[in-house]
Amino acid sequence: MSIVIDQKTRVLIQGITGKEGAYWTEHMIALGTQVVAGVTPNKGGQTVCGVPVYNTVKDALKHHSIDAAMLFVPPRLTKDAVFETLASNIKTIVTIADGIPLHDMIAIRHHALAQQATVIGGNTSGIISPELAMMGSFPHWIDRVYKKGNIGIMTRSGSLTNEVTAMVVKQGYGASTLIGVGGDPVPGTRFAEMLPLYEADEETKAVVIIGELGGTMEEEVADAIKQKIFTKPLVAFLGGRTAPKGQKMGHAGAIITGGKGSVQDKIDALEAAGALVAKKPSQVGLLLEQLGVPKH
Repeated sequence: MSIVIDQKTRVLIQGITGKEGAYWTEHMIALGTQVVAGVTPNKGGQTVCGVPVYNTVKDALKHHSIDAAMLFVPPRLTKDAVFETLASNIKTIVTIADGIPLHDMIAIRHHALAQQATVIGGNTSGIISPELAMMGSFPHWIDRVYKKGNIGIMTRSGSLTNEVTAMVVKQGYGASTLIGVGGDPVPGTRFAEMLPLYEADEETKAVVIIGELGGTMEEEVADAIKQKIFTKPLVAFLGGRTAPKGQKMGHAGAIITGGKGSVQDKIDALEAAGALVAKKPSQVGLLLEQLGVPKH
């Protein structure tokens, strides 16, 4: 019941010897993640949480098979770290850094797409397949909220994710894999690009998206439903519903362009495609029931 990562995914941590990298590595291992190696330049030969540290990704690959990389790297060093990982043919990368320069993210996304790789983030908590594995910085109490199940969840929001997921679980459902695509204007991966993975996963019975005003990711989901790229039930909750019309928002990803980007634009597009849109988080689980989504 997962996509992208599970307990068999062999993970490399870049920036593992830093305070944040070491802290979250310990938590990831505790949640079942198979962390096999770490990389910090000039720190090779050390260990962190029992994980061997190497100077470069290339060095780590001489000793370990690696499927995915988790980056705890400062924003201005993220591009070099991603490019180093892609050059080593690692196709799944999660980077949580907030404030990656826009031109760097454009280059990262272009390079990843050219190599048919998946970069999740930045400005994200990461990915979690509950009770299997986690790549990111979800809080320690996450196991009380995130239960294993058959609902795929994708989110742009940090603040709303735990609340909406808790309401899904309260209704008797659980999550297959939750993906935080991030709130920046140029995320590494967009909602619609993940939908085919959820579509192909036999045990994911429906998808919940947690969106926001600004950008066009939710409208792209509506287009994917119309084109039958995604055919399973879909429920959305959109933050920013009460924002004044025409109000400029501070969130980097909340840029509204003519005819697209407002919450009402997104609601109209999703409902026209056949998705259901919750007015408040507590309705998300109820709408899954209304669509007849099984709980097991």
